[in-house]
Amino acid sequence: MNAPPRDYEPFWTEAVAQIRSEITEQEYHTWFSSMRYAGADNSQVRLYVPSSFYRDQIAHRYRSKLEESLSELSGQPLRLAFEIRRTNGAATVPTAHTKHLQPPPAATSVTRPDRPPHPQLNIEYRFSRFVEGDSNSFAVNAAAAIAKNPGRTYNPCLIYGGVGLGKTHLLQAIGNKVYQEYRDLRVVYVTVESFTNEFIQSIRDKTGHRFKKRYRLADVLLIDDVQYLQGKTETQQELFHTFNSLYDADKQMVFSSDRPVTELKSLPDRLINRFERGLNIDLQPPDYETRIAILTQKVDENGVSVPSDVIEMICRNIESNVRDLEKALTKLIAYSNLVNRTITLDVASRELREFFATPFNIAVDTIQRVTAEHYGLTLSDLKGKKRTKAIAFPRQLAMYITRDITELSTTEIGQEFGGRDHTTVMHACQRVAERKRTDSSLDPLIAHLIHATTQRSR
Repeated sequence: MNAPPRDYEPFWTEAVAQIRSEITEQEYHTWFSSMRYAGADNSQVRLYVPSSFYRDQIAHRYRSKLEESLSELSGQPLRLAFEIRRTNGAATVPTAHTKHLQPPPAATSVTRPDRPPHPQLNIEYRFSRFVEGDSNSFAVNAAAAIAKNPGRTYNPCLIYGGVGLGKTHLLQAIGNKVYQEYRDLRVVYVTVESFTNEFIQSIRDKTGHRFKKRYRLADVLLIDDVQYLQGKTETQQELFHTFNSLYDADKQMVFSSDRPVTELKSLPDRLINRFERGLNIDLQPPDYETRIAILTQKVDENGVSVPSDVIEMICRNIESNVRDLEKALTKLIAYSNLVNRTITLDVASRELREFFATPFNIAVDTIQRVTAEHYGLTLSDLKGKKRTKAIAFPRQLAMYITRDITELSTTEIGQEFGGRDHTTVMHACQRVAERKRTDSSLDPLIAHLIHATTQRSR
């Protein structure tokens, strides 16, 4: 006769307590608060988890440690088995004496006709338009989980990675999803530059109370490009207090950066600690298969005919980021439409040469001369101290292109432009990036300047 199953729940509770002593409270809350003890037999402990994403992350991060602890405590080998089951009950793991570990009641999702677009969000940035692959699946699934239960898990969340990998897309996809599904939640999206400018204006106008109300009453706060916080001491302090206020109220925060926060050298430790308190995700460049899927989707959206061998050639030669892939395809489609030529492999090879060229042998001096000539300026204008509108934007554009197609750091670029500070370069790149969102003529101009630069560099 078989022995009846033993109750392993006390051992499970002790095993989790051991894990908890080795990790942060936020990490504990993120991965353990939604997991429930389901039962056991003589060889395994069964657990309820809310999703396959959750199961995979628990298994990857903690399975071996938990099984080792359970086996030691019970005196026999035990393995974990997961069952996906969404529950509304509290977790049966031990809870801390802090409200951060008690998830707030879930917001009520209401299915209604689409609302008018959110004034701060691009409606095109939706999860359905983000191509998922091995390089970004963790980020996509985490973002989707945040949008489904804002403020309950993965809070705060920081998504970091290079230019053009989709950080802004994911941030705004979260915002758009929450905005459409949860009518009672207030969604605020802002770039660090806009946050800084609003903060400075509130000081000038003595409207600090309105500024604080706007951000500290948000239910979901999405802040883009936190790397531009470097050197902005008062803005850092204001964001620190905003963070604390929202965190204490269990409000969702998601940030993006072009690098890990530990590499943002001039940020104070207390702010870095806040960013690292939750989930940090590294968004990697897309692999070959994902690049193929991205371009195929773009071709379908544009309703054009692009041969598969052309798509494959582009994806073999451009590995850096999604933005460069889209730039190459946009130029090819524009060329085909303007000169009424069918897109072929030969046409693509000729017209996209600058995208396939090795960019790191290009001299900053060449970029500066090409940009200056386009605007009827001199090299000394771009390197000089004048800040008139006729000079300031061409200078910013040249800095942006230099950052885009060379390996120079912002500090090195600043030196090439008359010994300017690295924060000036970062500001210039941000200004150009923001202008591109509203000025459709800017992408073709940048492509033209890069083409002229690479041609002159040969």
